[in-house]
Amino acid sequence: MSGPLYFAELTSPAVHELRVEDRPTVLLLPVGATEPHGPHLPLSTDSIISAGVCERAAGRLAGSYGVRTLILPALPYGVTRYGAAFAGAVTVAEATLHALVTDICRSLAAQGLGRVVIVNNHFEPEHVAALRRAVEELREEGAPVALLDVLRRRNAQRLTAEFQAGESHGGSYETSMVLAERSDLVDTEWMRALPHVPVNMAAAIAEGRTDFVAMGMPEAYCGAPAESTTEEGVATLEILTDMLVELVRDVAKWEG
Repeated sequence: MSGPLYFAELTSPAVHELRVEDRPTVLLLPVGATEPHGPHLPLSTDSIISAGVCERAAGRLAGSYGVRTLILPALPYGVTRYGAAFAGAVTVAEATLHALVTDICRSLAAQGLGRVVIVNNHFEPEHVAALRRAVEELREEGAPVALLDVLRRRNAQRLTAEFQAGESHGGSYETSMVLAERSDLVDTEWMRALPHVPVNMAAAIAEGRTDFVAMGMPEAYCGAPAESTTEEGVATLEILTDMLVELVRDVAKWEG
C-alpha cells in the first residue's frame, strides 16, 4: 500500500483519516541549517541530507502495514554561529529552535498525531543540544517524539571514517551525499581542487574554538571534498535511512 509521502500535500479530510486508522502514523520532521559548507557546496547542504534521508525512509516504509510514515515541512534554519565570518550563514537562537520544535510537536499531538521523529543533519553543539532538550521536554509530557541523533556513538560507528574523525563539515561525507541527491548544486571544479583539511571539529570545539576560522577552516570546510563520490553518498544515505527506519518502527510501537 502506497500513497503521498508529504504531510502538507494531504487535504484536511485525509489528515482526519490518519487519526482513525488502525496503524500508527509517524511523522518525520527534517531539520537542517542555512550556512556555508566550503566554496563547493550549497548553503542548504544539511537540509538536503535530512530531506533525502526522510524521503528514502518514507519510501521504504510506504508498503508497510505496521506504520504510516509522512514527511512534515522542513525546518531549514538552525543554530549556526560558527560560520558567521562567511556570507550566507543564517542563525536562529537556541530558544527559537526549541520553541519551533516543541510547538510543532504539541500542535500535532493535540490532533492525535503525536508520533514524530526529528531528523537532523546539522551538528553545531548548541543546535544539537536544543533539539535534545526539546525531545526530553516533550517526552516528559508523554509525547512519543524521538531524535535521529547520529552523534550518539552507536550511530556514529556505522558511518564513514571521515565522520568518525570529526572532519565531516563539507568534506567527502557531506559532499558525497549532496552529489547523490543534488549533483547540480555541487561545484565539482572547486570540489576537485580543494585540499584535505584535517580538522577534528569536536576536538577544536572542546579547546574553545567556536568559529570555523579559529578551527583552521579558512574556507569553511574540513575533510577531503576531492575524494567525494556519488557511490559513497548513496551508501551513506542508505545507512542513515536504515537508522531512521529502525527509529520509526520503535516510535510506532511506543506505548508511553
